[in-house]
Amino acid sequence: MRVLLLCDDYWHPGKVPIDGVAPLAEKGFQFDIITNANDFTQDILTQYPVVLLVKCDEVSQTDKQSWKTEAVQQAFVAYVTHGGGLLAVHSATVPGTHTESLDQLLGCRFKGHPNECPVTVQPIKPHPVTEGVEMFCETDEHYRLDVFAPDADIIIASYSPPQGEESKYQEDPYHNTQAAVCPAGYVRTQGEGRVCVLTPGHHLAVWHNPQFQLTLSNALRWCARVL
Repeated sequence: MRVLLLCDDYWHPGKVPIDGVAPLAEKGFQFDIITNANDFTQDILTQYPVVLLVKCDEVSQTDKQSWKTEAVQQAFVAYVTHGGGLLAVHSATVPGTHTESLDQLLGCRFKGHPNECPVTVQPIKPHPVTEGVEMFCETDEHYRLDVFAPDADIIIASYSPPQGEESKYQEDPYHNTQAAVCPAGYVRTQGEGRVCVLTPGHHLAVWHNPQFQLTLSNALRWCARVL
């Protein structure tokens, strides 16, 4: 299955998801990669049954200009509405200054995260995306989301213990955080297409965890309507 992988932003080097999905080649996935959003064209979406988006609203790691114009956002909306699949992972949930259309498509907005910490990820509902997936724990950024899509079906939850250390950011809500249980994965539909959102994925160890590898494989196939 051919997958378009869009990745690389200031806080999230593209090398992590690129190396992270490499083992999936053994499961029949072929990833065509764009790291610089200036190389993205709207019509390229229709060449793929599913898009893996691991990129916030920055052209690249070295170019912090916005790339998610209204025209680009509407291209994603049309792509999914007409049957395309969209798997949004980690930094893809971070909104830009004017990304309302894409935020609505995803059905969420990133709110923040505490210091990196042990994050336990666990399926909480039977679904093709969670088929065979077991609980796992890795050090990660524990994303907090505002999930507002009324049809969002939360199928994976994550837990992080309380933290009291000072944050390198020196600003709230990053220190003295409470124990938290958060949505870590959900699915929704838009027209004829499917959307899946997964929040883990800041570090390569997360991507290479066998349980997350299975989650990714399942999610890509579900979004592409193979499952």
